[in-house]
Amino acid sequence: MKTDIILCGVGGQGILSIATVIGEAAMKENLYIKQAEVHGMSQRGGDVHSNLRISSNPICSDLIPLGKADVIISMEPMEALRYLPYLSKDGWLITSSTPFVNIPNYPDIELIQADLQSVKNVIVLDILQTAKENGVHRSANMILLGAAQKAIGIEYSKLEEAIRRIFSRKGEAVVEANIKALAIGKGAQK
Repeated sequence: MKTDIILCGVGGQGILSIATVIGEAAMKENLYIKQAEVHGMSQRGGDVHSNLRISSNPICSDLIPLGKADVIISMEPMEALRYLPYLSKDGWLITSSTPFVNIPNYPDIELIQADLQSVKNVIVLDILQTAKENGVHRSANMILLGAAQKAIGIEYSKLEEAIRRIFSRKGEAVVEANIKALAIGKGAQK
């Protein structure tokens, strides 16, 4: 088993929480894991991304080369496009459809959506609206993780267990909201 994942978005959207859940689940499956994070000006809405490499064999580098990512999980559509050159030809792109307009010259969202739809394997979800409709406002990132579960190749139950361990200190309501969001996302898988 080998899965190279790029997680990307804007500071504060929960990218690093997704990475933590995946990493925790992978370790419980006795897989090797390497992670490299870049925190942009996250407090000001800057770029945040993480390279996450999971394998049943030892991993030499924590960085994913161009054209080699198996999965891109993006909380923001323009950030998905930024990392698209890293996606392998048969890789999966799972992204939010809702832009985080943090620059004055943000590109036309229709053009971004058209570029995203040109990817062979793509899931585009309005995770913010879905989270709002389901009463899990602060767990939109877990909806995206649920939608990416098959592409990642880690058992759903392992992700659920990881959420329980990671968020347990925040209380049962937070744990249950994140598990509910994960299940909603799983329902959106192709």
